[in-house]
Amino acid sequence: MAARSLIKDQTGATAIEYGLIAALIAVASLVAFQMLGLNLATVFSTIASALGQ
Repeated sequence: MAARSLIKDQTGATAIEYGLIAALIAVASLVAFQMLGLNLATVFSTIASALGQ
């Protein structure tokens, strides 16, 4: 009987799902910020060279 109640218990699964979603959002954010940073560096470099500095 105790084994059946442990098998049917789903409370930990929700926490694991939220953890996986948070990890996915964190990885996607890191990739997006890294790509954005590279693009911004190029933009500022282009502006600086256009201003003659």
